[in-house]
Amino acid sequence: MRICPNCGEENSERARFCQACASPLPDTTTPPGETRKTVTVVFADVTGSTSLGERLDPESLRHVMERYFDAMKTVIERHGGSVEKFIGDAVMAVFGIPRLHEDDALRAVRAADDMRSALDALNQEFQAERGVTIAIRTGVNTGEVV
Repeated sequence: MRICPNCGEENSERARFCQACASPLPDTTTPPGETRKTVTVVFADVTGSTSLGERLDPESLRHVMERYFDAMKTVIERHGGSVEKFIGDAVMAVFGIPRLHEDDALRAVRAADDMRSALDALNQEFQAERGVTIAIRTGVNTGEVV
C-alpha cells in the first residue's frame, strides 16, 4: 500500500500516481524521508474514573468503559478521524492521518462536540442500568508532526 504524501489517499503498490489527486507517488525503493504534516488531535479523558471504579464492580466498570470507548470511536470515525490509542480511561484520536482533508480541524471540533452529545445519551443508559454517569474533559489541538 502506497500512501500519497499530498492527500493521504491509499494507493496500490504498483501505482505511480495518486488515484485521488494525481500527484506523483514517492519511489518505494528508497526509504521515505521525514515529512511534515498538519494534523489535529482530539483527546478525551474520563473525569473521576477512580471513584467510578470504587463504586462499580469490575465487570460493570468494564461494561461501562467498553460502551464509552465504542461510542467515542464511532463518533470519531464518522467525522473522518481515527483512534490512535486508548490510554487508560482516555481516547486519543487524530485527524489528517492517514487521510488528509482540508477541513480536518473543523471535523475534529465537530467530533469533540458530538462526543459530548453521544455521552449524554450513554449517561441516560448508565444511570438507568447501573446508577452512574461519567463526565469527560476534551482537548483539541492542531499542529505539525513529522
